[in-house]
Amino acid sequence: MGTNFPRTTAQIGGHPIHPMLVGFPIVLFIATLVCDIVFWRNASDPVYQITCWALGIGLAFAALAAVAGVIEFIGDKRIARLADAWWHAGTNVIVVVIEAVNLYMRLKDGSTFVTSGGLALSAVAVLLLVFSGWKGGSLVFRYRVGVRHDDEPI
Repeated sequence: MGTNFPRTTAQIGGHPIHPMLVGFPIVLFIATLVCDIVFWRNASDPVYQITCWALGIGLAFAALAAVAGVIEFIGDKRIARLADAWWHAGTNVIVVVIEAVNLYMRLKDGSTFVTSGGLALSAVAVLLLVFSGWKGGSLVFRYRVGVRHDDEPI
């Protein structure tokens, strides 16, 4: 039985890798925003340290998720033809750049950057993640990217 849906190309045991990884940067970038709000309220140095670690680890997982996403994107030409795929990928690139600048400035300027710009960058990144997640959801639920098809073995 054939299908017109795009097939996943980055997988382990039939499970797509990209959705396995994306949860980590999402949670870590949201945790950064939450910790920024806490820091804004109480200026706790340990909370500031958590934000730096969360950003660094989140960026590392974002890089891994991006590799899997690029493999998906180029692995089936039908994915690259989807506008939602371009919006999803492009928004994620913007989020990574924002969070990389966010981490760099924290390491350069210290905890004062949290209240002078870091909190705002974290908030913008999380808002963009909501949009990107919506587009990623469209890829799965509308276009069935990464979903096992009836003709594939279990």
